[in-house]
Amino acid sequence: MAAAETLKNTAEQFSTASNQAFKDGVEKSLAALAEANVHSKKNLEAMVASVTAATKGAEALGAQTFAYSKKAAEDQVAAAKSLAGAKSVQEAVELQTAWAKSALEAYIAQVSRASEIVSASIKDSVKPLNERVSATVEKLQAAR
Repeated sequence: MAAAETLKNTAEQFSTASNQAFKDGVEKSLAALAEANVHSKKNLEAMVASVTAATKGAEALGAQTFAYSKKAAEDQVAAAKSLAGAKSVQEAVELQTAWAKSALEAYIAQVSRASEIVSASIKDSVKPLNERVSATVEKLQAAR
């Protein structure tokens, strides 16, 4: 009987230890899954913020380009009208030269503004992604 009692106690201890180990493993797995879920949610939020910033930049660039195109067309019509009213070839050449100079200056200014918009848009778009990469690197270094 003593051997049967010892066997019974050993089986109960094994069963209790196995159950506890299984429970601990499940809890650790669930905690890791919850942490991965939080991490994924933050990554998705960063992607949304990045796309939103890029969209705003594209909208600003589009609006700026449209405004430039409209003004350039108006300036070209005004230049054509003044050129048509020129009294001499010399005056026509001077008007054409003045228009070409102002058109080139306006174009260069537009390219500069567009570059600033694109640069700011890229900076704003990449910022949330960089923050997530930094957070991931920190987490990986802390896990070492």
